[in-house]
Amino acid sequence: MDQPGQAEDQPRLNPTPTEAVRRPDAAPAHWAGSASAQRTVEATWRIEGARIVAAVTHYVGDFPLAEDFAQEAFADALSTWPESGIPRNPAAWLTTAAKRKAIDHWRRRERLDDRIADLGRGLIAAAEGVGTAPATSPVGSSRPGPRPTEIPDPTSAGSDLPWDPDAIDDDVLRLLFISAHPVLTREAQLALTLRVVGGLTTEQIAHAFLLPVPTIQQRIVRAKKVLAKAEVRFELPPASAWSDRLGGVLGSLYLMFSEGHVATSGSDWMRPELALDALRLARIAAGLLPREPEVHGLVALMAFTASRFPARLDRTGAPVLLADQERSRWDRSLIRLGEASLKRSTDLRESRGTYTIQAQIAKVHASARTIADTDWERIVSLYGDLGSIKPSAITDLNQAIAIAEARGPAAGLERVDALADSGALSRCHLLPSVRGELLARLGEVGEAREELLRATKLTTNDRERDVLEDKARQLR
Repeated sequence: MDQPGQAEDQPRLNPTPTEAVRRPDAAPAHWAGSASAQRTVEATWRIEGARIVAAVTHYVGDFPLAEDFAQEAFADALSTWPESGIPRNPAAWLTTAAKRKAIDHWRRRERLDDRIADLGRGLIAAAEGVGTAPATSPVGSSRPGPRPTEIPDPTSAGSDLPWDPDAIDDDVLRLLFISAHPVLTREAQLALTLRVVGGLTTEQIAHAFLLPVPTIQQRIVRAKKVLAKAEVRFELPPASAWSDRLGGVLGSLYLMFSEGHVATSGSDWMRPELALDALRLARIAAGLLPREPEVHGLVALMAFTASRFPARLDRTGAPVLLADQERSRWDRSLIRLGEASLKRSTDLRESRGTYTIQAQIAKVHASARTIADTDWERIVSLYGDLGSIKPSAITDLNQAIAIAEARGPAAGLERVDALADSGALSRCHLLPSVRGELLARLGEVGEAREELLRATKLTTNDRERDVLEDKARQLR
């Protein structure tokens, strides 16, 4: 992503010669424990971490506190599970432990408040020369008060409806809407939600934005401070305000899916459970806001892309690139979902948004029976449309790839070289990997090999590095 703040609209889900993109990692590195407990904690962090943080946020009404309580619960798990055994439902254990830490926190705060009040009364009495006995806390004062994010029971007296029309049942989606608070910039919203909801490390988020790690760290810290200073209550806005926060929510879901599509780093090329969870949340959002065309466009993009998941890995977990995939293994039900969602998006509005255009590109791939049958000129045109709405170097690079497929590698290489001369994507492995692929097709073996090896030094995904190294080895 070449421009900060545009990450949510970059076309990273459509295939390139190396099919590259992102990944969240495991629990914090400083945790230690037995191998079995650590593996379970890491797996729970990757798969259930967002739900646990969301559930605790719903409980305590404070986003940074909820994250702290969840992390403390994970740390406790590593110290207790080796002796007590791994619980049958690790996520439930961790959620309960985090909520207990919240209760302990409230009790400590109440006792502290009582002591401060007593000291205050003593100082006042001393100044007036009047003695006073310390006030005692009422029975039960240590019990935590009502959770600020609790939604009143709409079935209670005075309610006309048997449900709450403003409620969002899924805690993770609820957290996304809450985190997209307008007091934060779009960049801060994305960084914060990707860190907590997506489970990405600051390094992975920085790689997604093509920014230095300290920049992302500062964004996340600053976002939490802004929320605290503004005394933002972590409660859902009314349904009438959902549309105003939709851009941040969709941007976060897009990047979560992208991380699942191809991981930023680590030994796994894909993280499908994260991508499919993002698709699930996007479908819930589409149900909540059925008149918003870009929600349906994003669902379509995700569905078309996810339809290829069954064919993207071989039995060893190694990547299978688009040209080599067995298309009979593509998920036809997801392709049908993509088609229905794309039609819904275009029916709602004549002018297309960035997600809808990317979905149209993905549909071209999904409709082709073989790589040779792909309508590459149509893809070239669609990338042109996308670039006219929101210019970016990633869009230009993907269009260059389509041009190479439609008109030959020389035409594509000309566009890639122009992009390289501009200095864009200088820290991204995609540019040398694409350039190396096109040079190889033109018979420039030596230069192609150099470019592919340069790409291996820039990528942080082990599986992708293996693909690039294998391509370089074959060029002799």
